[in-house]
Amino acid sequence: MRKFKKYQKNLAKEGITQEQQEKLFNAKVLVMGAGSLGSNVIMNLAALGVGQIKIIDGEIIQETDFNRQLIHKYKNIGRAKVMSAKDWIQEFNPDIKVELDKTKLHELNYFNTIENYDIIVDCFDTNEAKYMLNEIAIRHNKILVHGGVRGFRGQVTTIIPNRTGCLSCAIQKPRFFKDEEFAVLSPVASVISSLQAQEVFKLITGEGELLLNKIQVFDGLKSEFKILNFAKNALCETCSNPLGF
Repeated sequence: MRKFKKYQKNLAKEGITQEQQEKLFNAKVLVMGAGSLGSNVIMNLAALGVGQIKIIDGEIIQETDFNRQLIHKYKNIGRAKVMSAKDWIQEFNPDIKVELDKTKLHELNYFNTIENYDIIVDCFDTNEAKYMLNEIAIRHNKILVHGGVRGFRGQVTTIIPNRTGCLSCAIQKPRFFKDEEFAVLSPVASVISSLQAQEVFKLITGEGELLLNKIQVFDGLKSEFKILNFAKNALCETCSNPLGF
């Protein structure tokens, strides 16, 4: 019973069941990125009681990160983000097992990072990385919870191979990626990452309706949510031909 005390508010009226909390304890989730989205996803998963979290990020903490990356401390500038994230989790919820990888993911080195994890949360900050992760998830039959933020807007969808369309079906993959830097506002990142964590919760517990073939779009300036429907594209080069990029 002591194990459940910290999750009392999860289990209270109109919350979740003890069986669902046990599923969270036994779950493993892979978080790709420990920056603006990743920081907040990690916070939410730790608070829910997800039993094992693996974090992939090859970056170090910089002063420019602090407008939106809420788990990192100023004293850790220059330190690996994954190490800072692990410290935060262990201080906040020592029951959680944390696995780290400081690899900068690319098409040739990813396999060991995704092995043994069926749910991947996309918290990367570039479109090129997001489409690469989409392709990796489809190729290896991994569930992908996509999230993206640009300025005051953000989006979330859940991609299940062989069941839904993929990111390229929803938003056509560009032929070329521009090296552009967009603003990321903390309140918008917090909203999108919370929705991503909610999708992970639904995947693990079976509770609620997932964002399947739907993108939930948030406009922070209008305080407005919209659902945009999409379908699997039979000509999609990614999910209609999963054996090759």
